[in-house]
Amino acid sequence: QVQLVESGGGLVQAGGSLRLSCAASGLTFSIYAMGWFRQAPGKEREFVATISRNSGNTAYADSVKGRFTIARDNAKNTVFLQMNSLKPEDTAVYYCAAGTGGSWVVIMESQKYDYWGQGTQVTVSS
Repeated sequence: QVQLVESGGGLVQAGGSLRLSCAASGLTFSIYAMGWFRQAPGKEREFVATISRNSGNTAYADSVKGRFTIARDNAKNTVFLQMNSLKPEDTAVYYCAAGTGGSWVVIMESQKYDYWGQGTQVTVSS
């Protein structure tokens, strides 16, 4: 049974930082590209960041570029999202996802992901 479990969310003031983690089990983590998405109240889920299975490629949404960093540890079956200079508009539930792909493949389309976590709430106060 595949499980993706996010952690690290919480309440932070604008300008602060959070580090999200997503622990995977029940799958061969190293063969999956990983991604982070978010969904704010009343809005559709949107792409945030993705990383290839070999960590050689990453991609970010324009809204987070330069502030967020995605990384992974294949030995620990975990993907991370370091979020700096947080803004109130970053408030959302953040989801991690796993999708099959080649070594250098990054995936920005939600429909191409196979597995999803339950999400972790991030709230940024002004």
